[in-house]
Amino acid sequence: MSTDPILAQAPLSGMHWPTLDPFLFCAHHRDNYPAGDAKMAPVASLSGRNIGSDFSGKDGFSMYHGREAPGFPQHPHRGFETVTLARHGFIDHSDSMGAQARFGQGDVQWMTAGRGVVHAEMFPLVQADAPNPAELFQLWLNLPAHDKMVEPCFRMLWSEEVPRHVFTDEAGREVVLTAMAGAYGGMAPPAPPPNSWAAKPENNVAIWTLNLAPGARFMLPPAPAQAHRVIYLFSGESAQVAGVEVKLPRVVQLRADAAVEVVAGGAPVELLMLQGNPIREPVAQQGPFVMNTQQELQQAFADFRRTRFGGWPWPKDDPTHPRSARRFARHADGKVEERA
Repeated sequence: MSTDPILAQAPLSGMHWPTLDPFLFCAHHRDNYPAGDAKMAPVASLSGRNIGSDFSGKDGFSMYHGREAPGFPQHPHRGFETVTLARHGFIDHSDSMGAQARFGQGDVQWMTAGRGVVHAEMFPLVQADAPNPAELFQLWLNLPAHDKMVEPCFRMLWSEEVPRHVFTDEAGREVVLTAMAGAYGGMAPPAPPPNSWAAKPENNVAIWTLNLAPGARFMLPPAPAQAHRVIYLFSGESAQVAGVEVKLPRVVQLRADAAVEVVAGGAPVELLMLQGNPIREPVAQQGPFVMNTQQELQQAFADFRRTRFGGWPWPKDDPTHPRSARRFARHADGKVEERA
């Protein structure tokens, strides 16, 4: 067996990036939204866009499925989890469990769809007199067969609670590691939902971002050999990975059990690392549902047509919260969390 720590690599392009089991999907959204009007919609002409399904990137932003505010009005999921890393801007969440939230600026929302949930993810342009830049990652993390029909659950990992390690290399160059899943340096992030594949430490799930100053060095620590590990070097000009010069943006699959040094080139480098033991089960996916067999997929569509996964309790398909709302979460059980 090869001892090369780099198993594969390829150029990184577009919004949707390749993933390995247990991850199903990785989307990087980066939009330079203008100021928002009274409805928190763009103060800009939307002519030339396919409103309702706009992924054009025209003028530096997309409306996605939004018609007023950008975003994704109500849509269903079953059989997996969404993990949303809101790096810049805000996301207004509403779901069929009766939960709502506004989160952003480094917050993470972790939602187990399980047997079925409907949710909306809208991007309110809260600044009326300034641009509203937005950036997020959305990840889909699979569930094994025995957990695909668990009760849905959503949890907030607020930025103030997510471990952020700031240190310098031997030459004094800064490195920042943020751990949304998977402990580093003895510090673990808040727990994901209880039925998540990431909730069991033996599954070795890690979701980290790394920011390296120009020339900074960082050694990715080894993990158990059975884990899959992929790094997405999405910002910067160049880097060395295990001594190999790579031009960015680049996706690199690594041996998980190898300690691998990453060295930034002449410009700052940012990367996302996804790691976890593979579930190694058949994947049957169609649209928003991920099951193990085609029969289960057909049942998912039939169940949704019959039950709407509990129905939609909100007056609009694309609800946003008041412009003045701070970061908050109102859970289905009535619990309310508020942040500055």
